[in-house]
Amino acid sequence: MSCLAEHGWAGSTVSVVAERAGVSRGAAQHHFRTREELFTAAVEYVAEERSAALRGLFPDAGGGVAGADRTAVVAALVDLYTGPLFRAALQLWVAASNEEQLSPRVAELEARVGRETHRIAVELLGADESGSGVRETVQGLLDMARGLGLANLLTDDAVRRKRVVAQWGRLVDEALG
Repeated sequence: MSCLAEHGWAGSTVSVVAERAGVSRGAAQHHFRTREELFTAAVEYVAEERSAALRGLFPDAGGGVAGADRTAVVAALVDLYTGPLFRAALQLWVAASNEEQLSPRVAELEARVGRETHRIAVELLGADESGSGVRETVQGLLDMARGLGLANLLTDDAVRRKRVVAQWGRLVDEALG
């Protein structure tokens, strides 16, 4: 994932990844026949690890959190989109937009990761999606987090992001009651 985040799709060959991992190219290709397989598996693995870590940040949030804790959940969700995983995933998305063999794999993976992230957000926020506008509020939060991640690619946006996260925490808390 770090190769993809640092070198982009074009610079992240199986050879580069194998060298970084300290294995031979043959060993890497034994497990992943193509670069597409390697990177989609890597994104999926790291996404699963991040989901587990996100849940682990709020172990007592069985029915969700409230008040100031919702702002902490908003901040944790935004963190998903401002780190190296998002940067690597973005490289994969851009490559998929131009490569026919990669596009369906990445689209399916992104849909699955997106659904899981939405489920986790609903769970941690204690959101009842049967309420009017609640699903859209959660999705809007995730879309905003992705936008903050994009803004962070070019400049360190931490100061502004902190204020935006605090405001979204208040908005989400108000919308969810």
